[in-house]
Amino acid sequence: MAESSSRTLVCSVLFVELAGYAHLPAGEQMRQKRMLNALLAQELTQVPKAERVVHDYEGAAAVAFLSDVEAGLVAAIGVQGGAGELKLRTGLNFGTVHVVKDLGGQTTIVGDGVNDAQRVAGAALVGQLLASGGYRDIVSRLSPDHAALFEIAALRSDAQRREHELFLVRFDRPAQAAPARGAEHASVFDAGPHLIVSGYERATVQRALDELAAKGARVVSPISRVGDKWMASCDHPEVRLSECNVEKLGFTSIVTGPTRQAVAAKVAELAELGSRLQGEIEEQAGVWTAVCDTGGARR
Repeated sequence: MAESSSRTLVCSVLFVELAGYAHLPAGEQMRQKRMLNALLAQELTQVPKAERVVHDYEGAAAVAFLSDVEAGLVAAIGVQGGAGELKLRTGLNFGTVHVVKDLGGQTTIVGDGVNDAQRVAGAALVGQLLASGGYRDIVSRLSPDHAALFEIAALRSDAQRREHELFLVRFDRPAQAAPARGAEHASVFDAGPHLIVSGYERATVQRALDELAAKGARVVSPISRVGDKWMASCDHPEVRLSECNVEKLGFTSIVTGPTRQAVAAKVAELAELGSRLQGEIEEQAGVWTAVCDTGGARR
């Protein structure tokens, strides 16, 4: 996202949190957070990266939609509707957000707009999507269909004892048509450090993972059910391939790497240059090794 070190704007903010996260065992916290991240990433694929900023929290996440107010509503409905076993509380707000760079150089969001979205989510029951009055007013002006989704749910008092209306967003999850057998394909999309694989059939997700594994990818979170879909995540095959090391000793090259698939892929690259694999690719102490004869390699 090309920008200066700090920007201030008024935009829509989605905040989603896992209810009861702090009381879960550590392993279950990690599992549910991965599922939430995968679900959120899936719903954000239609929003250009330059038009959104995601801030990760412990057991929660916030997303600022920098230009499209309606995108927040669509994403929120998708996340809440596809929650499956996840116990989510979701809030929408329209307010002031500061887009800044943190100490690590990553773009993040702070400000009242984010804090208020978190408060709205905190007021929701498990499975509910609530919106602030400000968000409801803005998005309702865009379409009568949007206005019909909101109904008054509660009044919330702030620190100055001013009352604010909260609106429940009512929606029916559309029935998912079963894909024709043999026509279903898993979707693979970039979620930052990982790839997210999703599909309506477990077998198609497994096939996609197998294909990525053959290129050197490593599974980060195994296949699990998220709403109507099966999802899993893995690291980038290119990243794993780049972790391979090639040491040259005369006409011999020794290839080492983190996975058999990554080493095999690197060996295939060398073979295109005329190298020949000597023996089998072997693993020792967690490191995979291959020995190649480069005597006939093109120079």
